[in-house]
Amino acid sequence: MRATFRHILFLISLFLLILLVLFIINQTVQVVSLARHLNPWFAQALLWTLVTVYAVLIFLPVYLFIRLPRALRPPEDAQAPDFERYLQRVSKRLRNNPRLAGIPLDSREDIEQALKELASGADELIKKNATTVFITTAISQSGRLDAFTVLIAQFRMVWQVAHHYSQRPSLREMAQLYANVAATTFIAGELNDLDIDRQVEPIIASVLGSTLTSAIPGVNTVAVIITNSLLTGSANAYLTLRVGAIAKQYCGSLLKRERRLIRRSAGLEAARMVSAIVMSSAGNITKSIVNAAMKSPARLSRSVIRSTWDKLSAKNRADSDSRKR
Repeated sequence: MRATFRHILFLISLFLLILLVLFIINQTVQVVSLARHLNPWFAQALLWTLVTVYAVLIFLPVYLFIRLPRALRPPEDAQAPDFERYLQRVSKRLRNNPRLAGIPLDSREDIEQALKELASGADELIKKNATTVFITTAISQSGRLDAFTVLIAQFRMVWQVAHHYSQRPSLREMAQLYANVAATTFIAGELNDLDIDRQVEPIIASVLGSTLTSAIPGVNTVAVIITNSLLTGSANAYLTLRVGAIAKQYCGSLLKRERRLIRRSAGLEAARMVSAIVMSSAGNITKSIVNAAMKSPARLSRSVIRSTWDKLSAKNRADSDSRKR
């Protein structure tokens, strides 16, 4: 399945690349032809100038990317010959992290303890971003806007987690981290592994049991809106927590793990954290929806009274004009 998906992405990327090249060639030919009408020497100079600019824009980023330091890649086995060398590189990097000032980093046990300290701080970052996603998407109720909001929040969260573990991760490391997180979250995973409904529904049921009792009795519309809002926000928060947990495991692991194991453990961790986020924020969302519902009838009544008054005034003016005639 993954091989087929990669082939499809490669063919689409190749097609788009060919279209881009043809577009650039077509525009270059038109510009050079226009310049040839002015002066042939100017057209020749313009052509070589554009070719030089294209070459620099293409090869300079590639050259800079190649010169970047290699990313730290954990070995698959602790008995591997390069494991001790990897521990030394990790220890050197952790010593530059001000969050670990005063913590010894001489042995593997010290490094594992330091990574646990960083993991607790990363959890706070992940929960903060997931709470923002929960509140935003629960109130918004806009599919396209919610998808864009969640994507930006997850992209920013992975960046924050990477900088939490390493103060200045290189561009190559960030590219590798984003690629691994995306592959583990979407490509390597199966939709059945998410089980969002199974994870979220018990939480929503427990929340609704306490929050809806304070809502307006008998108003089913308000209850439906609250339920949909909490379900949408909880699902998006769960996915955000899952992405954050995956990023944290890639940043704080000393050994390379299978993507399936990372995905499953991240799902369990996200399910454990999402309940606290829903419980702490559901009350405010419910109160906002109920208050809006209570204000709506008053606004509707004022609108009806104003419309009726305008009609009566217009009718009285029409009757008065007819009497004068």
